[in-house]
Amino acid sequence: MHLKKRILVTGGAGFLGRHLAKTLLDRGDEVLCVDNFFTGTRDNIAEFFGNPNFEFLRHDVTLPLVVEVDAIFNLACPASPVHYQVDPVQTIKTCVHGAINVLGLAKRLKIPIFQASTSEIYGDPEVHPQTESYWGKVNPIGPRSCYDEGKRCAEALMFAYHRQTGLRIKVGRIFNTYGPYMHPNDGRVVSNFIMQALKGQPITIYGDGSQTRSFCFVEDLIRLMVLFMDDEGDFTGPMNMGNPGEFSMLELAQNIIDITGSGSGISHEPLPADDPKQRRPDIEIAKSRYGWEPRTQLRDGLTRTVEYFDNLLKRGVVR
Repeated sequence: MHLKKRILVTGGAGFLGRHLAKTLLDRGDEVLCVDNFFTGTRDNIAEFFGNPNFEFLRHDVTLPLVVEVDAIFNLACPASPVHYQVDPVQTIKTCVHGAINVLGLAKRLKIPIFQASTSEIYGDPEVHPQTESYWGKVNPIGPRSCYDEGKRCAEALMFAYHRQTGLRIKVGRIFNTYGPYMHPNDGRVVSNFIMQALKGQPITIYGDGSQTRSFCFVEDLIRLMVLFMDDEGDFTGPMNMGNPGEFSMLELAQNIIDITGSGSGISHEPLPADDPKQRRPDIEIAKSRYGWEPRTQLRDGLTRTVEYFDNLLKRGVVR
């Protein structure tokens, strides 16, 4: 029997935050959603406002937060290069000051905390697939470093608090995740390709399109996130969270063109600085510890995501 908890979700109005909040509410928990709407939106969480178990607080995690909760999911931070490079200083502050603030809260309340880390920890990897023991190859001063190094520092903070105070931490390294409620203009490859295909525009591929990514449907990811956090053992992670299916950008584009029935062609642009050539998670820890594997095939997940974006366009929510 699940014991009802009051759970803080920072970045709760974002893509992952919205899906996590729904999962927690559906199982009977109370959710305190904290967001400053830098990339999250009120529309993402509008359906929850009538729920007595849902509370929203507009707040920036770089400032201290004093609340009473039973657990924390720290998801606050823009996750796409388009957004996190707009204000790189604020991105670093969100990763570092934000982590310090929620860690201080968790320490005071003696509660567990989940840190949403990232596959960007591995940078442009020289090990494939990426295992949690790999330290990564990251440019510490490049245009992506505000996010990459910010998240690496947040992991370091989590483990420093854990070793020094015994705080119960959970560090999950999230690989590319997609699905309904993604921001349509967030600059990530799935949303970019779908929006361009639906509008009949050329699909923009950077480089020759041979670079690979692994795409996890959001519902699969959230299921693992909750399993990880519910584990009351001493396992801290870091743990890879993603789908090991690997696809090139050209394969992804062709799948989306097929699903949408679009007449879009392909437009090639120069590869951005420090863009990883390949990404694929080793998920043996998640499989062996939680019996977790992704259930959603790429084409099925893309079909559901296309329907969501198509509906936004038809309603005039986005142009």
